[in-house]
Amino acid sequence: MKVAPLSVVTLEYTVTDEHGEVIDSTVGKEPLVYMHGTRYLVSGLEAALEGRAVGDAFEVTLAPQQAYGEYDEALVQEVPGELFDGMEVAEGDTFVAETDDGHRPVTVVEVTESTVKVDGNHPLAGVTLGFKVEIKDVRPATAEELAHGHVHGAGGCGGHHDHDHDHDHDHGGCCGGGHHHHDDDAGNGGCCGGGGCGGKGHHH
Repeated sequence: MKVAPLSVVTLEYTVTDEHGEVIDSTVGKEPLVYMHGTRYLVSGLEAALEGRAVGDAFEVTLAPQQAYGEYDEALVQEVPGELFDGMEVAEGDTFVAETDDGHRPVTVVEVTESTVKVDGNHPLAGVTLGFKVEIKDVRPATAEELAHGHVHGAGGCGGHHDHDHDHDHDHGGCCGGGHHHHDDDAGNGGCCGGGGCGGKGHHH
């Protein structure tokens, strides 16, 4: 079976930045398991996987537009500290904020007596990413998985994302980290392999 929309794919991968530094890897850990065609991965990686089969191994370099987008200075804002009243806020914390564009993960970059500066960019925005990928398994999704829109079972929620609405799974896996916010996802994603948002992952 080849990788196609709504197939369940098991991957082993390593992600590096433009300097060759490893950002995330499943090597020696649990592989990433995801449902293809659900925007679980960044767009460039999903496109590179389309039509491939078990045993295929490849490397691909993704420009920011194919991964987490360009860095947008407009997404860095100072907000009144009172919005976080009663909460301990420190640099590096992440929160899911409600914005005009829906739920968006933001990272605290500076805290003063009266304001908190937050950054709504993904931690890997503006970064060119290199992926080394090997496909370990491809299978049809079950009826339950199709109904829920994600994989069930061991490793099934791989990808570092905090789901904010109906499904409260913790998705780990940078590669799996592609999530661009869906209505049922807060989607803060990990690195492309995951964890990029780090921090406490509070909902605000």
